[in-house]
Amino acid sequence: MSMSYLLSVFVKELPGCILFAGIFMPVTLLLLLLIAYFRIKLLEVNEELAMAQDPRNILLNYHGQQQKPRRSGQKKNKCKN
Repeated sequence: MSMSYLLSVFVKELPGCILFAGIFMPVTLLLLLLIAYFRIKLLEVNEELAMAQDPRNILLNYHGQQQKPRRSGQKKNKCKN
């Protein structure tokens, strides 16, 4: 008897509840645990990034990105009318 024949007979006689409880549920639970684990790790990284960023430099960084780079030959106009 070949292995494929024995496997096909076994699967035909296998009850649905064993298939559900033995294969579907463990795989589903494993995937849900992986999703929860990576979500927790992502939240930890977000907290670390928020703590690493200095709140005093946020405004300076924002204005520095908005200004256009100056050409070296231009003078800075201190008084705007």
